[in-house]
Amino acid sequence: MGMDRNTVIGFVLIGALLIAMFVINSRSNQAFLTEKKRVEDSIAKTKPKVDTIARNKDLKLTDSILEAKQKLPAVIIADTTNAERFDTLENDLVKIVFTNKGGQPKTVELKTFKKFDGKPIILDNGSFNKLSYPINTGANDTRQTSIIPFVTAGKTVAADKSQSISFLLKDTTGKEIIHQYTIRQGSYLVDFNISMTAADKWVSQNAINLLWQTETPQVEKDITYERQQSHICYLENGDYDFEYVGSGDDMKFNKGVDWLAVKQQFFISALSAKNKFQRADVKWVVPTDSLHIIAQTTANLSLAVTGNATTIPLQLYYGPSDYTILAAANNKMENIVPYGSGVFAFVKYINRHFLLPVFDFLRNHIASMGMVILLLTLLIRLITSPILYKSYLSGAKMKALKPEIDRLKEKHGDDKQAFSMDQMKLWKSAGVSPLGGCLPALLQIPIFMSLYYFFQSNISLRGESFLWAKDLAAYDSIASLPFSIPFYGDHVSLFTITATVTSLIISIYSMSNMQDNSNPVMKYMPYIFPVLLLGVFNNLPAALTWYYTVSNTITLILQIVIQKYIINHEKILAQIEENRKKPVKQSKFQERMMAMQESNKKLQDMKKKSGKN
Repeated sequence: MGMDRNTVIGFVLIGALLIAMFVINSRSNQAFLTEKKRVEDSIAKTKPKVDTIARNKDLKLTDSILEAKQKLPAVIIADTTNAERFDTLENDLVKIVFTNKGGQPKTVELKTFKKFDGKPIILDNGSFNKLSYPINTGANDTRQTSIIPFVTAGKTVAADKSQSISFLLKDTTGKEIIHQYTIRQGSYLVDFNISMTAADKWVSQNAINLLWQTETPQVEKDITYERQQSHICYLENGDYDFEYVGSGDDMKFNKGVDWLAVKQQFFISALSAKNKFQRADVKWVVPTDSLHIIAQTTANLSLAVTGNATTIPLQLYYGPSDYTILAAANNKMENIVPYGSGVFAFVKYINRHFLLPVFDFLRNHIASMGMVILLLTLLIRLITSPILYKSYLSGAKMKALKPEIDRLKEKHGDDKQAFSMDQMKLWKSAGVSPLGGCLPALLQIPIFMSLYYFFQSNISLRGESFLWAKDLAAYDSIASLPFSIPFYGDHVSLFTITATVTSLIISIYSMSNMQDNSNPVMKYMPYIFPVLLLGVFNNLPAALTWYYTVSNTITLILQIVIQKYIINHEKILAQIEENRKKPVKQSKFQERMMAMQESNKKLQDMKKKSGKN
């Protein structure tokens, strides 16, 4: 009926793992702060009179406007007006504005999403963003394509409503470079083909050294949390991995790189090569908060050029971090959605193959996302109720044996070795497992961790309101504080409070039924755990804290029903007595343990006798 000692240990372990989870999750934030300080110190030393983007020498390119004013070699036949021109490709999901300077994307708007303040989400907006490579423009003269005005060859619309645009650059000898972009209805993918004639004259060493610079803007209301959830992702030789943007590490790849992506909390900019990048060198920095920029990333990518007349197929992705959409690309980009990582990488399979299908089914039939979470929680708690029942049944058995255990304590006094041996014999004869209450609690950890990753990574929750929470993908706030409290924050999350209160009620109820309150650590630890939740959960998505509130409420109801109405204590006593009549079969491990304990007891007895002599 009560909560046995091992059950308490189980919940203490859950608390320890949650704290470890918080520390691991905060690692990226700490790394970000370190990188931020490094950048700010550098700024303070140099005090340049240019913007922050131009400060970083690793990322700096020669100003495109100044270079555009330089006279191009006469052999290059470029746009004679030397003016920047813009053209647009657009489908139902994305709107891309291209510039003839380098024949590259200028801005990207995601049409079906908005920023936290209601403004459009604009990616790749600003002078930092580039998709360029050096070409030979004459004797001992090399220029980046981003400063050369291509000739716009025009936009075409196919029968399937796909749109294409081409940009042309050629010289007086007739050799050409063509950049062609194509987008299709219902897709965030952009096909990008680089075609060359006489390629050996345009580039050196049979390779295009592609420069991809992308600046990731703030989209969510909490830029610190958004940075914590932002990664540099890549697929190298078929193996996926990622780095936190706050790590500040440079990456070099000498193997084939299939694609590279910059993922912020819910949106992605990615570049892939169908024939892989031969090599890659990736660097990124985290600017100061005032710029509202998550990260600035520079990638130098090597593309093999085979033959003088060649076409190199590339692909761009500007869109949401949506598992279903990314999986359809069939290039392992679905791994970008962080449904489990590190020690808990295995929970991604629970999320992908169980939680996500059930969640999608519910949200397709129920309008309120908060009610979807409630029903999902109810389903999970019903599925795990047998585990809960086993835990409470073990507690009831342990409580039934408490009088006998107390007599053993009184009998052996300070002789803990003898008490431990007799206690083990008692448990074995009664058919009670000392881990019966601990293991069921531990088995619930993967479920909680899968939901932790699921609710902070599922874009379907973004922008969905419920009760007082305006966005279930962000923390809910009923009050803003004029100061920041360490380990808590500068706002008050009501769902965090309800989750904490319900956890505290469960602890109080469980402790009232606990058979042994003599250990002060075991006595107060269950009360400390809910208080820790107050700090851990305050900055987490409202979806997670709402789930935890509902889960706690259902758990409390199940606990009362199971303990008061389902578990029959008279039957438990009868079963214990019946077990005692059966011959006790010990495993080899138990036999060794008993032998060790008996051996230790004999040694202690011998020491006592020798001490008396």
